[in-house]
Amino acid sequence: MVREINQSEYESEVVGSPVPVLLDVYGEHCGPCRQPAPVIDRLAGEYEGRARVLKVEAGANQELAGGLAVSSVPTVVAFRGGQEVDRLIGLRPESAYRKLLEAAGVP
Repeated sequence: MVREINQSEYESEVVGSPVPVLLDVYGEHCGPCRQPAPVIDRLAGEYEGRARVLKVEAGANQELAGGLAVSSVPTVVAFRGGQEVDRLIGLRPESAYRKLLEAAGVP
């Protein structure tokens, strides 16, 4: 299951993560943001131990979303060593999220 984080957890959960991170930035009232949720959940289980799969609600964490330069949701960002590797904006197929994890160095 994907764990939800907030602004105060970002440093420890994303920047300080010893493994790559896939961060799903979504909006609570965004219909399209719900569509990738089952795929993101499945990836969280499949990559457990090799990557962290997290989500953050943009409206409740506006400072964080702004700091990440998120201009629209859904946005999924991959991190390695606390640094952004790549991102996807909008709805994408499962294969795109897998490629994002691979770009972050997940075996």
